[in-house]
Amino acid sequence: MDKILEALVSSSHSVPVKKAIVKKVVEAAEKEVTAEQCQALYTLTTRLIFLGDDAFQKQVGFQVLEAYARYHRADFELFFSKDFVLGLLQQGYGPLDSKDPAIVDYIHGCLRLLISCPSVLDIFSIIQTEILRMVCERPEPALCARLATMLSDFVQCIPREKAAILFCQQLVRTIGYFHCPASQEQELREYVDQVTKVSTLLQNIWKAEPVTLLPSLQEVFAIISSTDPSFDPSIALASLVQHIPLQMITVLIKSLTTDQNVKDTSMTQALCRMIDWLSWPLAHHVEMWVIALLKGLAAVQKFTILIDVTLLKIELVFNRLWYPIVRQGALVVLSHMLLSFQHSPEAFHLVVPHIVDLVQSLKRDGLPTSKAFLLHFTELVHCMMYQYSGFPDLYDDILEAIKELPGPGEEKIKLVLNQSAWTSQSNSFASGLLRLPGKSETGKTGLINLGNTCYMNSIIQTLFSATDFRRRVLSLHLNDATANTLMKKLQLLFTFLSHTQRAAYAPRVFFEASRPPWFNAGSQQDCSEYLRFLLDRLHEEEKTIQVLMSAKSNVSPGNGPSDDTGGETSAEDAGVSPVAPVEGKSEGNDERTLIERMFGGRLSTGIRCMTCNSVSEKEEPFTDLSLAFCPSTTSSPLQTEGPSEEPRGPCQGAVNGGSEAPEVGPSPKPVTASTTGVHFVPGSSEPPLSVPDLVDYFLAPEILDKENAYFCQKCGSLQRAERGMRVVAAPEYLILTLLRFSYDAKCHVRRKILDNVAIPPLMRLPVHAPPPKHSSSSSSPPSSPLQVDSPESSENLAKKLKPSEVGVWPAAQFVPYILSSVVMHSGMSSESGHYYSYGRNLNGADGAQHHLANPLALGEEPGNGQTEPIALTCSGVTHPKQEVEVVCGGQAAGDWLLFNDSRVTFTSLGSVQNVTNRFPKDTAYVLIYRKQDVTGGQNSTGGVTTNGMRLGSEPPLQKELMDAVTKDNKLFLQPSSPTLCRSLSFVTKYRPRRGDAAISITV
Repeated sequence: MDKILEALVSSSHSVPVKKAIVKKVVEAAEKEVTAEQCQALYTLTTRLIFLGDDAFQKQVGFQVLEAYARYHRADFELFFSKDFVLGLLQQGYGPLDSKDPAIVDYIHGCLRLLISCPSVLDIFSIIQTEILRMVCERPEPALCARLATMLSDFVQCIPREKAAILFCQQLVRTIGYFHCPASQEQELREYVDQVTKVSTLLQNIWKAEPVTLLPSLQEVFAIISSTDPSFDPSIALASLVQHIPLQMITVLIKSLTTDQNVKDTSMTQALCRMIDWLSWPLAHHVEMWVIALLKGLAAVQKFTILIDVTLLKIELVFNRLWYPIVRQGALVVLSHMLLSFQHSPEAFHLVVPHIVDLVQSLKRDGLPTSKAFLLHFTELVHCMMYQYSGFPDLYDDILEAIKELPGPGEEKIKLVLNQSAWTSQSNSFASGLLRLPGKSETGKTGLINLGNTCYMNSIIQTLFSATDFRRRVLSLHLNDATANTLMKKLQLLFTFLSHTQRAAYAPRVFFEASRPPWFNAGSQQDCSEYLRFLLDRLHEEEKTIQVLMSAKSNVSPGNGPSDDTGGETSAEDAGVSPVAPVEGKSEGNDERTLIERMFGGRLSTGIRCMTCNSVSEKEEPFTDLSLAFCPSTTSSPLQTEGPSEEPRGPCQGAVNGGSEAPEVGPSPKPVTASTTGVHFVPGSSEPPLSVPDLVDYFLAPEILDKENAYFCQKCGSLQRAERGMRVVAAPEYLILTLLRFSYDAKCHVRRKILDNVAIPPLMRLPVHAPPPKHSSSSSSPPSSPLQVDSPESSENLAKKLKPSEVGVWPAAQFVPYILSSVVMHSGMSSESGHYYSYGRNLNGADGAQHHLANPLALGEEPGNGQTEPIALTCSGVTHPKQEVEVVCGGQAAGDWLLFNDSRVTFTSLGSVQNVTNRFPKDTAYVLIYRKQDVTGGQNSTGGVTTNGMRLGSEPPLQKELMDAVTKDNKLFLQPSSPTLCRSLSFVTKYRPRRGDAAISITV
């Protein structure tokens, strides 16, 4: 028999002949064979199985071994002894290592032949011990899969009791070491199949012995929470998740998140690796575990972990959406991460650049599953763009890509957002955790949102864009005595915005100094209210310093310097230098504050009794004009449409930014007025509203009657009267606030007026010289103190009538203005929203105010000596493109900037004007126009002047400001800084623009 088998193996017969011989050999197994022959036969077949030259020889060995073992079991039991098995598991067979999968396959096959023999129990005992040792040696996936197959067939080989717990833990750790270097599809499939077999074995053990489950899961967490940089656990551990009972999720997650021994770094690592499991193709319920852990961390307010993990892994989760096999689970996790991360748009904006490509790919796919998935995905995108509105430059392409797909309604969006937010959305952590990119291509610096401080950031960037104001602030000489003043802090902030190497600056000091006392930190507020408070504070500070200067000058010793010199010395001692270089006597004697010079104007209000024609007039200063909408022209999806017999306007006020508390700060400037010669006729047939229309409505006359009747001192009773208002002094910078929020008396809520208001790049403002004193006016009795109605007076808004005469006024002069900046409010209500701003990109000498040589080009009415005033209106001017570029300083239409907290990007004037058409929730709220010089005058040095003030390039930095920004730049560019390479790269690319002050940085 031996010779026949050897001849079979070594012969050169064809395969059919060999198979015929094997068949005869197998049939001969039924005959009587001596014990010696059997042992020799078992040895020979074993050698063929392990060392055969090809698969045919191995197959022959198994067939013959199985045939003879079945008929000669006693002889086979003697051959396959526990010592032989122990030798195979510890030493291998010949040149084969003990870790060769063929060893396990051989033992597995022999156990099938020996299952009914008593000696198999001893072999089981040997295998139990050896299998634990083998697992502790971290075998490769192929060997583990063979072991799992054998143990699944012969559960008697699985270690018992305490050894079972240890075996499961070591097997879990072994899976953690699995890695797949293969790149071919077939090899990848084999790897996944191997891992699946091992995880199925663990599932069977957990079911048979539940006591092993919890230690196994603890081992899983210990592996994935490891912070050892040299160990990267395999995502093959994801194969275990589907076998964990779902009812254990709540208990396990609560145990992990409340365990004081688990450090935040370990929890962060564990969560990141669980998110990596989404890449495992056959894993089920991974998304449920990830979301449960995210919710558990939110419940114990581990927001730092949630922020770090979200920002680190959000792009990886998004990338999983490209693969259909893991797409659904990835979308569930992505949705939860984005919808719960509601304190900042940073996470959403990380995936925004990839959304369009994914949508287009899903559209091309055309599969029903892809279409259904696309609907869910676009719903998520709509919710996120609603939550983080105010980024038109980012969302334009997305809206175009999904415009044909149905979107959720506003109520559903609000429901989704409210249900998904973390249990406690804290804003305090947003300040220092932003992952800022390198400085943008604009070279401009953004402002970090310190927690709902977009209202402040938008105003700061707007004031910074006011070139003349910025330059005068930077040129102030403020000494140590004024170190704690708000102006000093604003000067330092402007310095950093001009010269820092940071992509975005955190204005913490200025925020604490400038925040109105009634503004709660971390709450949304009104940017216009903040602007009024800020300008008022700066104005009052300077007035106080002027009083101190005057008092010090009055008590100067007699042997001191002359009056003029003494005055200058006092100014220096007080820490203030003249706001602008002195160009003439009038400028030198100008005691107005910087705020008054830049933003201050004057309004004259006149009230004429319609019974006795007596007139009372009063002038008041203003820094901004609050423009109400005509009640019959306002429209909003939240308001009921329909005509009414009498126009009744809603009470209109400023955006409250989430706070319903009334204003308790300084009283706002007058917001409703009238003037002769202005006729505002609302009507649906009119073209869309424009900024000049609102100014006209602001200046339109109104009748005081009935409950608002005027008390005439000459008549001694309440009388019907006409009130009018005119601008008598135009500010350098005209600040216009659009009152977009109205009070709904029925619902007792404030509604946003979503009307699109056209924003002309150029406009003219009618400005009147104060009227001469006339006998009719002077002989009239003194009027009672002027009471200016607030914008909340709906009756007064409704009583704007056609023009009539209030006193005798000279003809108006039209003062041209050019658009400087716009603050946008994005949102549907006063309870929430976001502010961002547009500003002109002025560089170097372009920041000077440019003259308009021909004022008639703006449509100014020439003086004609008429005794009665003509109808004068504020006008917006639209020029051909070439002329606009000339008037706007020769800059191209694209030279505008979009400031959105830390983000600064290039944009265009067209984008500014069309943003509401593209994004109906984004509406202009605060606009700043800069007055233009219509004389074209120049000083002796050739510099362009306006009102006697020379405007040059950026002023040189004072030493203390230079030192402060240089010190911060050195700190930022330290080699230990993780942003060093990025910053140095920017430094090498950035070249100072003309007029920029150079800063020497030594690293």
